[in-house]
Amino acid sequence: MTHVVLAIDTATVTASAALWRGEVLATSTQDSSGHSSELLPMIDAMCRAHEITPQQLTAVAIGLGPGSFTGLRIGMATAKGIAFAAGLDMWGVSSLAAVALQMADALTVAQRATTLLVPILDARRSEVFVGAYRSVGVDRVAAVIAEEVFAPEGVTAYVAKAQAVGTELTAVAVAGDGLVEFADVLGGLAFAKLPPLTPCAGAVARLAVAGEHVNMRDHGTPVYIRPSEAEVNYPNGVPGALRTPPASANS
Repeated sequence: MTHVVLAIDTATVTASAALWRGEVLATSTQDSSGHSSELLPMIDAMCRAHEITPQQLTAVAIGLGPGSFTGLRIGMATAKGIAFAAGLDMWGVSSLAAVALQMADALTVAQRATTLLVPILDARRSEVFVGAYRSVGVDRVAAVIAEEVFAPEGVTAYVAKAQAVGTELTAVAVAGDGLVEFADVLGGLAFAKLPPLTPCAGAVARLAVAGEHVNMRDHGTPVYIRPSEAEVNYPNGVPGALRTPPASANS
């Protein structure tokens, strides 16, 4: 069976969508933070151009993050809406893993076997989202250690921790918009710098099709890694918000 997949990633300011049918048929991007107004028209135009209807799709693939809280919620809501309306599965993959797969594409086969892939995305609040991956196939990458969020000064220590686990990964490559946002800190890293700057939905599709096809439509949530600003500022709830009273001990 040839899967036909619509893929979406809105983890960064670049909203991206792609179609997969045996290979990536098309990708479309909008360099804007206005994901909510641009995403559905972009998807509709791409599907019409390739004469693909929702009924022809096998699944919707979504980049789960980490990334912009607002962008991730919009992407997730869009993916779930399409999946529920058309009765499709929804498959989720890490947006950092998508960047890592794109990085692997820029390497030779020999380089992929020995290179630690370190995607670095701007997390705002003077922090970066960072992952550490190894290439394990044309359309697959595997995490070496868990993704984290921290100040950009922590990247070197994170890479050292990953190399201590993946001892055969003697080379290191970095990529992502975090390198641009924090060029003053990360510009001097003694690692190979590769494209891309942001996740591409084409890579999301490739990872999802090559993955385990776990249906996340009913219970899938974005991966934020860190708590939201509201949770940090109001750990006990927003003042004045309506709350459900605790149940009576006798009820």
